[in-house]
Amino acid sequence: MVTVVSISEAEITLSQLVKRAAAGETIVIGTYGQPCAKLVGIDDVRPAKKKIFGAMKGEFEVPDDFDAALPEDLLDAFHGE
Repeated sequence: MVTVVSISEAEITLSQLVKRAAAGETIVIGTYGQPCAKLVGIDDVRPAKKKIFGAMKGEFEVPDDFDAALPEDLLDAFHGE
């Protein structure tokens, strides 16, 4: 269930909103009818995936001329010519 509250209402009832979010409710906080933030229980937040340095080693190859000058026709295309 999603509940939308104004910022002023959220300021007044923050502790109650946090309890409701912890119980599984999603609270959307908005201003002037536009949603600005979402308050969810901590169980709903997915942990960031751990990045493993070098995990794609050997998956692709960088050519020797990767930093060579681009052809004139391609450079012209970037400039709309």
